[in-house]
Amino acid sequence: MKNLNPLALLILLATQSAAAQAGDLNGAWSIDATACGSMFTKENNKLAFKKDADLYAGGLIVQGKQISGTFQKCTVKSMHEDGPNVRVVASCSDGVSISDVTFDLKLSGEDKVTLSSKEPVPVEMVYARCPM
Repeated sequence: MKNLNPLALLILLATQSAAAQAGDLNGAWSIDATACGSMFTKENNKLAFKKDADLYAGGLIVQGKQISGTFQKCTVKSMHEDGPNVRVVASCSDGVSISDVTFDLKLSGEDKVTLSSKEPVPVEMVYARCPM
């Protein structure tokens, strides 16, 4: 995967760390908490993206080791602690190709996580949990 995208970033949300249980990270996440209502809905008691969710801030839905974005789906393959971060490797598909993606996750406050990648270009984004 050449570019860091919102779905790949959420892969990190599905991991466990000493500070949080995996279940604590399930849910809807956005880089802009004010856009949550425009991006997510609940259908049959399950989180889903609204029709035009991709027009708003980056968002992701975490359900266990499955992570969904508006255009990709990822499954966590492995994870390990690397100092204060959790290093995650996930397999992601956009419906055309499948690739492995590696990212770091760091809890950065209540209902906030910082997702980062060093390659191909250093990127760091803060995601906030959407109240659903």
